[in-house]
Amino acid sequence: MTACHGHAAPGPDAMARLHAAGSAEEFFDILRVPYDPAVVQVARLHILKRMGEYLAGEDIEGVPDTVAAARCRSVLERAYEEFVSSSPLEQRVFKVLKQAVEPKQPKNFVPFDSLK
Repeated sequence: MTACHGHAAPGPDAMARLHAAGSAEEFFDILRVPYDPAVVQVARLHILKRMGEYLAGEDIEGVPDTVAAARCRSVLERAYEEFVSSSPLEQRVFKVLKQAVEPKQPKNFVPFDSLK
């Protein structure tokens, strides 16, 4: 596991740096979340997508940057942990993976029960 910057809280400029981040590793470094590069290499987009889903439920507008960064750190840790213990295929964050397990019905299929 990479220690990044230890378990210290994100710095005071974390939110501005997050807006400019260009990689998943930068998110982890800015928010000071330890990570295993092998996990991030495989699931980077899935982790960030899940983080975004969790952030959608957080109200970080208008709160101090230190509070917003702490919330971002918390949801990134939560999203990352999901992919440490399971795979992107198991988590099915993206629509294409969700559709891969949905039962396929032929377009001209009429269920027997609907013929009543």
